[in-house]
This record gives sequence, structure tokens and C-alpha cells, in this order.
Amino acid sequence: MALSPKESGQLIADNACDVKIKTEGIEKLGNVLVEEMNSGHLQPSIFTQDEMQPNPDDSYAIDWFCVVNTLNFCFWHNDNEEGWKVDGHTGGYALCAAINRAIKEKVDILNPKFYSIITEEQLENVLRSDTKVKISLLSERVKCLHEVGRVLLDHFGGTFENVIKKSENSAKKLLALIVDNFKCFKDEATFKGHKVCFYKRAQILIGDIWACFNGKGIGHFIDLDEITMFADYRVPQTLLWYGVFEYSPVLLEKLQQNVIFKNGDVEEIEIRGCSIHAIELLKEFVNKKLGVNTLNSILIDYFLWNFRRKHAQEILEKGLPFHKVYSIYY
Repeated sequence: MALSPKESGQLIADNACDVKIKTEGIEKLGNVLVEEMNSGHLQPSIFTQDEMQPNPDDSYAIDWFCVVNTLNFCFWHNDNEEGWKVDGHTGGYALCAAINRAIKEKVDILNPKFYSIITEEQLENVLRSDTKVKISLLSERVKCLHEVGRVLLDHFGGTFENVIKKSENSAKKLLALIVDNFKCFKDEATFKGHKVCFYKRAQILIGDIWACFNGKGIGHFIDLDEITMFADYRVPQTLLWYGVFEYSPVLLEKLQQNVIFKNGDVEEIEIRGCSIHAIELLKEFVNKKLGVNTLNSILIDYFLWNFRRKHAQEILEKGLPFHKVYSIYY
């Protein structure tokens, strides 16, 4: 049995060789987050992607989030190369734009009866780019849709809403339901003899539902604090920016040389695990300073992820690299 994401993060951070979490960086970034909380900027509403995402009144909202997070992985490209882009958007925003475009074009992309048997050609058309660059791991994305669609049809009445209802308002139970039933969400690895997990896509799916419904109704979870940040390749750049992370010279050289790691490599595990633990430390710092437990890891993750997007050019100029992995998990 794998340790939980929170337990995994602490174990990895305590034993990491190439990634160090710095106390002074936690304090520096923690104070920035305190200011964001006091100004009212860190609220569930900021976690949604504006007009890109459905609102709680849309009947298709839950199944939209399910499909998007089934495909929500591996959008990176080298800094000097042209990337995959949809309607002018990149990364996760481009994916949202592609799904919304498909809906407008009357593609039944939210229906598991359709996407459980979608062909590679059909999905390639749904995810077609403004540029000549095709989305990576297309065949893997087809397999993920097939699996999720079949499981929903066979066990949950053809809608992700029934998965949520079965969780009885428990984020921890919903997380287990997702990773136990949908193997493409089972984001796990082995670190120093321990089975660890990150569950990036499963957790962001829960975070999306929580934010969309503003923590009410089907989006209400009694134990949201069980959800950690979403361990990816972008948030660590912001952690480097604020001095929360320090990489060893060996790791830094590999990153600067654009070494492509494999899913499960120790370098990848250390970066992702330390990201989780760093955000837990930041959450603890902020809530202690504010005297209330109001800030969760979801909102911290969004702030850090969005900071990287807003300051992408400055981060590039500062030479803060990201780790590159071809993986369905993030």
C-alpha cells in the first residue's frame, strides 16, 4: 500500500539528496501568501480558469472536469521551440480551449459512450493545434479516455457525478475511488524501498470540483485538507524563484542540459515529493501566522502555478529550469 501524497512528500523531503527545502524560502514565500490572504486574493474563485471552465449551473460541468483531467498531462516543450497551442492558449488552458471548441463543433466529447471508443484520428482532430506541433502522447491520451469511459459506463452509470456521490463528501474517499477505479490516475512510484504516490491529476480533479461549486453541495468536502498540491513540472520553478528550493549542482546541470527523465527516476521523485512537502510547510506557516486554518494546498498551488505563467519570461531569463518527463501523470 502506498503512503498518502502528504506522507510521501515528507518521506521524500526527509531523504532527498538533490533537492533541499530552505527555511528562509518558506518564510519569504509564506509572507507573500499571508499578504495575498489578507488582501482577499486567495479565494476558491481564483482557482477557476475564468471563461474557460464551466460554471456550477452548467449540467455538463462535472463531466467536463472529468474529461479535461483525464487528458491533463504533458504539455511542455523546450524553451527555444514552438509548442502546442489552441486558440492562442498553451498548456492546460489550451486543453480547456480544445474541449470547448469540440463542444461548439457538436463533438460528443463529454459522453463516455463516445470517448470510450474514440479513435486516435478523432482525438487528434479535437486536440488540433494552431501550430504545426501536435500534442504529445496522443495514443496514451486515447487509452486514458477509453479506460475512463468504460469504467464510468460499467460501474457509475455513465457520469463522474456518481463517483463523487459515492464519496459521501470525503475528499480522501473520492481520491481513493478515483485511483482505485481509474488506473490511468494511479500516479505512484518507489522511493528508497517505499511505495509513494503523488496523484496529481486525481487531486486536481477534486480541486476543480471544489472550486467550481465554491465548496458547496456536490463540491463540499469535509476533509479537503487531505488534498495536497498538484506535483508537476511548473510549480517547482516558482519555488526556485522564491528560494524555497535549492538544487544540487549535479541536478541543476542535468536540468539545464534538458535531460529527459523517465517517470519514476529518483530526480523526478525528489522534485515532486519536495514540492508537496514544501507546500505543506507553507500552509502551516501561513495558517499559524494568521491564527486560522483557512488556507489550503489547492489555493497555494494555484498561486504558484499562476505566478509561473505570469512571470514565464523572467523565470526563463533567470535560468530557472523545469524537469522534463513524458508521462501521463502530469
